[in-house]
Amino acid sequence: MDKLIFTAVSGADRLMRAQQVHANNLANLDTAGFRASMEVSSSQQVNAYGYDDRHMSTMQADTVSSRAGAVRETGRPLDVAIGGQGYLAVQYGDGEAYTRSGEIDIGADGALSVHGRPLLGEGGPITLPPHTAVEIGTDGTVSVLTEGATQMQVVDKLKLVNAEGAELTKNEAGLIVPRNGGDLAADPAVKVRPRALEGSNVSAVEEMVATMSLNRSFELQMRLFKASDSMNESGNRLLGA
Repeated sequence: MDKLIFTAVSGADRLMRAQQVHANNLANLDTAGFRASMEVSSSQQVNAYGYDDRHMSTMQADTVSSRAGAVRETGRPLDVAIGGQGYLAVQYGDGEAYTRSGEIDIGADGALSVHGRPLLGEGGPITLPPHTAVEIGTDGTVSVLTEGATQMQVVDKLKLVNAEGAELTKNEAGLIVPRNGGDLAADPAVKVRPRALEGSNVSAVEEMVATMSLNRSFELQMRLFKASDSMNESGNRLLGA
C-alpha cells in the first residue's frame, strides 16, 4: 500500500501549499497593482526499484495571473495605472524587476521609487531636479516645472515593458520577473493612465471558494492516508499469522 501513501501524503502537502497561496492572495486584496499567484500542480514519478507505479503530486506556486484589476482615479500626479500587459521597471539588486503598482514616491533628493525600489527610466534610475510641479504623460514621459519657468520640461521617460507572451514568476521580494531570468525590453506601445491606480486583480469570492474546495480535498487525502495505514496493518497481521 506504499503507492497509496505516496499519493495521499504528497496530495495533502500540495493542498497545504495551495492554501498558503490563496491566503497570500486574500491578504493582498487591497494592495495596488498586486498580481494574484496561481497554483499549478503536476505528477512526479518516484524513482524506486520495481515497476514505475509510484507518483507524487508537486506544485508550482509562482505562476502569475495576468488579469487586469479595477482602476480608480486618485488625482495624485505621481500615481499611474499601467495599460494592457505592461509593467513598470524598478531596480532590484544589480538588475531589474517589474511591478504593476503605480504608487510612485519621491525622495528628498528627488529620486523616484516604488515601495522603496528605484524607479527606472530610459537612462536608469530617475531623479528629478528641484521643481514646483510634476506631471507624467500617457506615454510615460516625466515632466517638471522648475522654479521661475513657465513651461513643463521633460526629465526622463518611464521604462515601460510589455510582458505579453512572456512566462512570468515572482521573486523573493514579490516582484515580477521573467522565468528565464532575462530582462524585458522597453515597449513604446505601452501606455499609462496618469493620476490613477490599478487595484489588486484578486477576486475575494474566487479565493474563498478555492479555499473551501481545498479544505474538502485535504480531508479526503487524510481519509486515504488512514485507509492506507489500516490496510498496511491488516497485511502485517496476515503475514505474521
